[in-house]
Amino acid sequence: MPLDLSLYLVTDAALCRHYGLENTVIEAVRGGVSIVQLRDKQASDAQMIDQAKRLKAVLAGSGVPLIINDRLEVALASQADGLHVGQSDTAVHQARQAMGPDAILGLSINTVEQLQAVPTDLLDYVGIGPVFATPSKQDHAQPIGFGGLASLVNACPLPSVAIGGLNASHSSAVRRAGAHGLAVISAICGQPDPRQAALAFSEQ
Repeated sequence: MPLDLSLYLVTDAALCRHYGLENTVIEAVRGGVSIVQLRDKQASDAQMIDQAKRLKAVLAGSGVPLIINDRLEVALASQADGLHVGQSDTAVHQARQAMGPDAILGLSINTVEQLQAVPTDLLDYVGIGPVFATPSKQDHAQPIGFGGLASLVNACPLPSVAIGGLNASHSSAVRRAGAHGLAVISAICGQPDPRQAALAFSEQ
């Protein structure tokens, strides 16, 4: 399926608890979310596989791919559309070999050195950030700001999505920096109306 990074939703189980994970994703997709990443650092593999299968079911026919954060075994067991890994997660080569040539594979980068080491022939996109500090990830790297984002995007041969403390008001600045989209967590997860929260990004 074609890769549309324009509005990339990363789920947060705690933030989604009130509205429900599946309902949050369904409504967010109705509002324009183009790709969904299941991220849950607290869940066991078995719990996450169950979550992934339920999300695959609600996304069926939408054209929106489901990406798993970090957990290769979960991605394989749930037949997710792809995997996103960080610098200290599953090696890109191992992930590509296990997932096969058609899976979507993304990698987080934060520095020029990391970008220069990117195996571009094995990846489909990179996540660049954090642009700003974010409470969603306590151990994040040094924020790079829009200047750092633009610098890395311009040097990157792959499609890129900006992440880290972003909301709808940042949409124009992210586009000006050259990124293909924004990845968000709390700007949609935990909002009273996930559909309207997602729609706000297209209105900027």
